[in-house]
Amino acid sequence: MYCSACGGEVAAGVQFCPKCGQAMAFAAPAAYAAQPGLGTAHAVAGRRYAGFWLRVVAHVIDSAILIIPCWLIFVVVMVAAGGTGVLLNLRDRGTGDPAAVAAALAPMIGIIFLAVAFLIVGVWLYYAYFESSPQQATIGKKVMSLRVTDRDGNRLSFGHASGRYFSKIITGLVPLGIGWILAGVTERKQALHDFIAGTLVWRDN
Repeated sequence: MYCSACGGEVAAGVQFCPKCGQAMAFAAPAAYAAQPGLGTAHAVAGRRYAGFWLRVVAHVIDSAILIIPCWLIFVVVMVAAGGTGVLLNLRDRGTGDPAAVAAALAPMIGIIFLAVAFLIVGVWLYYAYFESSPQQATIGKKVMSLRVTDRDGNRLSFGHASGRYFSKIITGLVPLGIGWILAGVTERKQALHDFIAGTLVWRDN
């Protein structure tokens, strides 16, 4: 077994590490702790890699959490930009002329783009903030007892978590969802963006 503090080898049944004095309540088998690329604290805690379906459920939860405020923001912006009046005017006129529709909507286009940009930034901050926070997980991942770390099991910085988030753009561009499916078939359950960003997703139970 290995010490969770210093990584030193400790004989089975020993309660304290002879090297640093750390209590050995969470010691793990040497075969697990010795896996390359794992942070000692995380290996000793007995975590396992998070599988594809656990991550899918966590993503669904996060999407459900985000979609309500996103729609509220969009509706508020539409109303503030005079969208209600424009839509009522189009309905009353009953025009099928695309040019007339475009002319009526033109004053709102800039505000709509601003709202979309705001939403994109908000989603990015949600993932980057929570995955770099002390809990190392978004709300959805927390519900599913998952954590995101770097290759060595360490907490991500905000910049590292941001890089992971934007790497998902590349994952999404791969045909047939293969970039996401990798999380179910690779040795460490890494999706394409995890390979790019150098991250791992663990389950705590």
